Amino acid sequence: MLRDVLIQKGLSNREAEVAELVSKGLSNKEVANQLFVTEKTVKFHLTNIYKKMCVKSRAQLIVWCLPHLGFVESEARIEAAAATPAATATQTIPAGNATVGGGVNIIPGQRNDINGRGAGDVGMGI
Repeated sequence: MLRDVLIQKGLSNREAEVAELVSKGLSNKEVANQLFVTEKTVKFHLTNIYKKMCVKSRAQLIVWCLPHLGFVESEARIEAAAATPAATATQTIPAGNATVGGGVNIIPGQRNDINGRGAGDVGMGI
């Protein structure tokens, strides 16, 4: 599927093969080994691919190719089907001894706030 789209965009068969393998996460060396060519040949093809696809990097090429890879859409459907209301609900994490919301903890007998006042001193103007 991706290869057909790339060929329609003006890539040669070999360039489409290289782009497809790169989009699947293979390194230049891995692409070269799989296609029985040198790394230099892979780099040459990538340069031509970048020009024809109007992208500037391997990352941009991969981002362009992702929607056409086929497995992305089916994985999204599987994840959406697996999500249940319980799984997507917001969970509350117990705060323990910390105050939620950025307040100041008042611990009796200790100096707690930024002014050095203890729990018994709060609001007394000391």
